[in-house]
Amino acid sequence: MTIPKLRAGALLAAALLVLAGCSFRRHSELECMERAMYFEANRSSRDGLVAVGSVVMNRVRSDQYPNTVCGVVGQKRQFAPGVMTRRMDRVPPQVREAARSVLRGERHPLIGNAMFFHTAGHRFPYDNMHYVLVAGGNAFYEKRKSHLVTQAVPPRPIEAMTR
Repeated sequence: MTIPKLRAGALLAAALLVLAGCSFRRHSELECMERAMYFEANRSSRDGLVAVGSVVMNRVRSDQYPNTVCGVVGQKRQFAPGVMTRRMDRVPPQVREAARSVLRGERHPLIGNAMFFHTAGHRFPYDNMHYVLVAGGNAFYEKRKSHLVTQAVPPRPIEAMTR
């Protein structure tokens, strides 16, 4: 094979990897958790950071989502746009500490089985959102059959529940 053909083959292989969602730069589970917390709750309280991390871990545990932190955080249209690709200048110490703590097993005590959240203050017309917590500017909820929803509106924000 000639060098130009080898180069063309390598470029084609690289393009296919990019199109398949692979990248040459792999993130660690810690980096993926930090990214979720940073882009979803960067200016948040520790409770907000831990709650976002708890949602990520609830999804990892679920059969409905990928079984890794990076797989969950990297899913299309599930977290902030560009969560896996946007530049992070520096991870704030409180984000790094909260990410490590969640990966070691800490969960927000009120998050339960919630696997979803949105910006607090937004309202949606769905009747299947059972709210469990508002912390760090986000409202966290479980999806339930409408007759099982007992908390249809976000509760008052609660902070200082995590250490």
